[in-house]
Amino acid sequence: MRMKFVRNVMRVWAPILSGMAMCGSAFSETRTLEAVTVTANPLGATDLIAPVMSLTGTELLLRTQPTLGETLSGMPGISSTYFGPNASRPVIRGLDGDRVRVLQNSGASGDVSALSYDHAVSLEPMLVERIEVLRGPAALMYGGSAVGGVVNVLDNRIAREAMFEARGGVLGKAEAGLASGNREQSGVVMVETGTDRYALHVDAMSRNTQDVAVPIDQSCSRGGVTTVSRSICNSASQSWGGALGGSMFFDQGYLGASLSTQGMSYGTVAEDKVRIGMQSSRFRLEGELKDFRHTKLAGGWLQGLKMQFTRNQYQHTEFESEAPKTVFDSAGHEFRLEARHRKTGGWEGVLGLQLESNDFSALGDEAFMPVTQTRSQGLFVHEEYPTHWGRWSAGARVEQVSVASLGHPTLTKFQAVSRSFTPQSYALGALWQVAPNWQLTTNLTWNERAPKDYELFANGNHVATKTIEVGQSNLGKEQSRNLDVGAAWKRGAHLAQVQAFVHEFSNFISLELSDASTSPATYTFTPVQARLTGMEASGNLRLLGSRQEEASGLWTSQRGSLDLGARADIVRADNTMTGQALPRVAPMRIGTHLRWTQGPWSSRLGVDQVSAQDRVPTGQLATPGYQMWNAALTFREKRGATQLQWFARLENMSDVLAYSASSILTQTVPGKAPLPGRSVKVGLQVSF
Repeated sequence: MRMKFVRNVMRVWAPILSGMAMCGSAFSETRTLEAVTVTANPLGATDLIAPVMSLTGTELLLRTQPTLGETLSGMPGISSTYFGPNASRPVIRGLDGDRVRVLQNSGASGDVSALSYDHAVSLEPMLVERIEVLRGPAALMYGGSAVGGVVNVLDNRIAREAMFEARGGVLGKAEAGLASGNREQSGVVMVETGTDRYALHVDAMSRNTQDVAVPIDQSCSRGGVTTVSRSICNSASQSWGGALGGSMFFDQGYLGASLSTQGMSYGTVAEDKVRIGMQSSRFRLEGELKDFRHTKLAGGWLQGLKMQFTRNQYQHTEFESEAPKTVFDSAGHEFRLEARHRKTGGWEGVLGLQLESNDFSALGDEAFMPVTQTRSQGLFVHEEYPTHWGRWSAGARVEQVSVASLGHPTLTKFQAVSRSFTPQSYALGALWQVAPNWQLTTNLTWNERAPKDYELFANGNHVATKTIEVGQSNLGKEQSRNLDVGAAWKRGAHLAQVQAFVHEFSNFISLELSDASTSPATYTFTPVQARLTGMEASGNLRLLGSRQEEASGLWTSQRGSLDLGARADIVRADNTMTGQALPRVAPMRIGTHLRWTQGPWSSRLGVDQVSAQDRVPTGQLATPGYQMWNAALTFREKRGATQLQWFARLENMSDVLAYSASSILTQTVPGKAPLPGRSVKVGLQVSF
């Protein structure tokens, strides 16, 4: 039944995209720009001290899910909050919420996804070119909320470099996909044009899904009728979005602006009758001046300036049985200025200023948050010192943060309260080139984070998550000492790397189960002493070499390549005051895959072994382990200047029943929201 659905819709999409591909061959020739890692890399170094992973190209295409959290989940050190298939944030090394900074082009994403697990991240994975993940606390440029790491979602809505010659050109991408497990129908289109002096960008996307299939019968009560089916009730969604951007280039830099919008309507899965309607818009202004070496600006000490301004407007309404209940509204601004200086005493680096403001309200009889205002100002410095054996890095950041509750226009339980904090963070790192193929890295940091408005002032029943959430207005700064040590080896296609870490928190703000007797259960933001330790490892072994040629627009190969990839991670998270485990931490995971490539064909077969998570706080449920198989197949072909990439992926091949240990749903609604069952997704990506 599902495969018939896929075949029918492909008959509609395939001719359309193939026609676009034929038209694409008439466009002008363009220049391909080399991808450069930008997260925590202000000096453009080739080798990074902090552990960074990047997803782009075919790897990103085959991992893309409707949410950012599920797109990244399973990478070394990364799990997700998984609130069903529509709302999921990344969890890095057991840290979630406002300990993981989600950025769009190095600026704040501007949503309220960290406030509650049912709130979706307002970033669409289908529209991005690259996702960079910085694990660990070595990202002082982005604030105390980056102690767990940074996820930076990058697009080209504001081009930083000219993509075309003076005569101009056009390039673009179109993609369509269909999936059986949630009846997904998705499409995206992007077109860019310009010359060596300007660039224009436009993109748009749409996705529709039905309730996601699972390997177990689930009951569903809607419209006064209760039904039973093998799908997660209330998990359907519709999403759409688009953007317009442009850049001007001059001899010493660029200036660009973009305007984007995204909308989404989705079920929250914890409640059969609760849906969320979300709308967000974002304006971004960005520019850079560089190569000041031959000017007398700042006495020749200043080498470049980079500026970014972002305005985010976000709103979503929670509906219960189609009646609006609570309206969440967030308006935020961010301004960043980075100044790069010339080498002084062997040190080179950047100085920065970051200003942020956010006005938040949750209006309605069921609001669990007051109206709040948050203001922050931060100064930071990042310096590097090269040596004959590698290099040192050092950084510092000081912030002034004010968080105020303005009460509530209709609910008297919220009082007017204001708190101020001065977080300070410091970092020291080193990279040692032990041998031509070997590197050792280490990062030592002290990090402070001001508590967020919801950690301070939450008080009430949150219908969408089926919990009562309570904050504490007297919370102090969250403080941690952090150590990260890594080793990496690379020779040709062979590589191996391992990272070990420890986070020692003297004041960890944890959402703890405080009263299981209430209905629903009460969770309180509680300061505890905590320690998180863990390890991540990944590698690739080339079993069979390859030599690939491109001739006359066709791929030919005399030998294929066969690679064996592996990854593993483990986190142990303890409340050192009680000796119990911290909640919602992923268990040990091991994954392996075989990847075969020959000519235009590429295939992959992989398996993930996830252990049971029985290290949970008293009163909470353990999560059983599982083994999940997956596979993928791609085929590339060229038609003139146009490239077509057909792809298919099979997820959860054995239709195994599995639950996420890092999801609060395993505790609040046990058994109601398993991970998706078997699903086939097929699609076509056209690049011209």
